[in-house]
Order: sequence, then structure tokens, then C-alpha cells
Amino acid sequence: MSKLTYLSHYPLPLQQQITDLLDTNQLADYIRRKYPKTHQVNSDSQLREYAMAIKNHFLKQSSPLAQVKYDNKIHVVNNALGLHTYSNRVQGNKIKAKNEIKISATFKNVPEAFLNMIVVHELAHLKEKEHNKAFYKLCEYMQPAYHQLEFDMRVYLTELEINGAVY
Repeated sequence: MSKLTYLSHYPLPLQQQITDLLDTNQLADYIRRKYPKTHQVNSDSQLREYAMAIKNHFLKQSSPLAQVKYDNKIHVVNNALGLHTYSNRVQGNKIKAKNEIKISATFKNVPEAFLNMIVVHELAHLKEKEHNKAFYKLCEYMQPAYHQLEFDMRVYLTELEINGAVY
């Protein structure tokens, strides 16, 4: 069985199915059949608009976002698909929070469903800092197919790492 970095915590029978598709060079076709088109959110300003629309729909009362952008320095190999950073600063007698979301530039050319899953994940960190039960419940609230999309995106990353571009 190939080393499936992104799928290592999934059950072995599921990993074997992916390995079989890899071994027969059918994984990319499987992904393209399931997700035939990529999104058109290509610039930082479009990504900000995309994220803000989701935030304003689901998390109206959450902290504002100072920045949303693609980042060429985030490498998915290091298990980071995106980053949510926040800092608190004291200004006078008030505490100001600054939230930023950075998405790996790897996701400029993926299906919209994958981008949505990553943005939802990073937005959920506005309310829940840790990856706990409440965090994943919030992710599922914003994207009901969250867990399936996370798995499919990990399958995509496996193909990308082993064989290169899918789209």
C-alpha cells in the first residue's frame, strides 16, 4: 500500500480503495468525475468576498476579518491547508482583535466545494479555536457535507502529491 499521508487516520479498507485507484492510475479520473469543474475565485479580493459572504450568512456576530488572502508560503505537505491567525491589541482602554485567514495558493485551481470546505474550516476558528466537537459541529452547520468534502479533498491532495496536477 502506498504511503497515504493525508489519509493515514482513515480505516484501512478505505485506504486500500484509494491505493487500488492509484495503482491503476484511475484516481485523477475518479476525482474529475466527482468534481468536474474548478472554481473561479482566483484573486485575493475575490477570495475575501467569497469568505465574507459565508461569514455574513453564518457568523454575523463573530469578530471581523482584517484580511483574507491566498498565500504561496503555506505548504499542504506540512498539514496546513489554510491558516487562521488572530491577535489582540490594546488601544486606549479597549482591546481590538485582528483576525486573518490565509489559504494555501494550492487551492486556486480546485473544485469550489474544496475551497468552500477550507474557508468554512478557517471561519469556524473565529468562534472555536481548538479542533473539538463544537468546532466540527460549527463546520457541519456551515457546510453539511463537511466531513465528506474533507475526505475528498484529502484524496485530491494524495493524487496531487503522488502524480501531480489533477486539473
